[in-house]
Amino acid sequence: MVVVFGLVALAVLGVLVAGNWYLWRRLFRDTTRGPGWVRRAGAVLIAGGWVLTIGALVAERAGAPFGLQQALAWPGFLWLALALYLLLAVLAGELVRPLLRRLLERRAAARTPVPAAPDRDPARDEAPARIPAGTAPARTPEGERPAAPEPPASAGAPAAEPAAPGSTPGSTVSGAAVSGAVPSGAVPSGAVPSGAVPSGGVPPDRSLAVPSRRLFVSRVVGGAAAAAALGTVGHGTYGVLRGPRVKRVTVPLARLPRAAHGYRIAVVSDVHLGPVLGRGFAQKVVDTINGTRPDLIAVVGDLVDGSVQDLGPAAAPLAQLQARHGSYFVTGNHEYFSGAGQWIEEVRRLGLLPLENARTELPHFDLAGVNDVAGETEGQGPDFARALGDRDRARACVLLAHQPVQIHEAVDHGVDLQLSGHTHGGQLWPGNLIAGAANPTLAGLERYGDTQLYVSRGAGAWGPPTRVGAPSDITVIELASRQA
Repeated sequence: MVVVFGLVALAVLGVLVAGNWYLWRRLFRDTTRGPGWVRRAGAVLIAGGWVLTIGALVAERAGAPFGLQQALAWPGFLWLALALYLLLAVLAGELVRPLLRRLLERRAAARTPVPAAPDRDPARDEAPARIPAGTAPARTPEGERPAAPEPPASAGAPAAEPAAPGSTPGSTVSGAAVSGAVPSGAVPSGAVPSGAVPSGGVPPDRSLAVPSRRLFVSRVVGGAAAAAALGTVGHGTYGVLRGPRVKRVTVPLARLPRAAHGYRIAVVSDVHLGPVLGRGFAQKVVDTINGTRPDLIAVVGDLVDGSVQDLGPAAAPLAQLQARHGSYFVTGNHEYFSGAGQWIEEVRRLGLLPLENARTELPHFDLAGVNDVAGETEGQGPDFARALGDRDRARACVLLAHQPVQIHEAVDHGVDLQLSGHTHGGQLWPGNLIAGAANPTLAGLERYGDTQLYVSRGAGAWGPPTRVGAPSDITVIELASRQA
């Protein structure tokens, strides 16, 4: 078992290292011309972000000083979300990269004119010059025209000095300016300086243009990926910090009497008060719940991530919860990471009624609650027989159980409705795929035989205070009697 765990840990570490190297390469190496401060800053950013993330996780689980937990939690957990969406955005950019490069190549080809054919003289092509009999034309280098014959020298005039190599007719060896001379440094008409691109032509070496095009494409794709990731995380974080929205669902129960028709249960789960979400967030949750004017409030686990000593002040607003038939609480798996016994006593002090594998008879139906499965490690796991074994099956029963996987035992005990949380609806897309595979219901209302299961996405967030594709909610369940 230890060997298997070690191999899995090495595989996960390898994937993390490879993924972060890929991020650095696409966002920093491929967008710069060479080594420099940008590449070094990118390496520090990525490595430092993961150091903060690991530090935040370790500090929370190890019970480090709460101030240190808060200092590490915000940047560390936000980097976790940002790294996820940077990776997804860069991977999506791989699909865009070749398309953008092809588009640029087509535009460059469309702007490059085709070289014109050299001018020809039709008269010369049709009527070649006559050559006197007995003479042969002087050979000239290919592509050059024969020089015009020099006029005969007049009597007594000195003969013209032979032209120096490279000079033009009418110039002197000494370089004196005469008619037709070309000044030093000038380029004769039609000549092309070395390395220049002729008008209407193509670069001598087209490969010189490729690196700049690739650099441009890398910068566009990398910049777009960074902007998309930052925008996604920013919007998802704002959605959590503004507080959960109210969702209303009507659930008909066959055994619910007519007098209970329209009974309202406010369901809140996964608040996750901790180093990031504190007293202010708890106050928003309480105000939202009270604003629905429920008949009963059900807090179905994962209320906190920390000890009573650290988070007692943050949970204090729960004392303001108001409902006609009271507020009830069951443990979630995170309570057992935070001292479940102390928190049960704390919520009782705040006015909530813990249901530890227990049941209470309300005027029109039974309300039961079971401990979370994580409590089994402490000998405090769920006990359905204790909570439901001796109840009157003629009465409707609503069960509070943190995890949706507990639905199968609820079906066996004839529960009408189970209220759960735990999944967060996936919280960060595509985490919904993993959460959906691990739970019978990811979010919402589903039926299992004669039992219905409702799963809330939760009010808060664990780890990154960010939600993408899974907005937070507080659900008001309105019970409906089929006899009404």
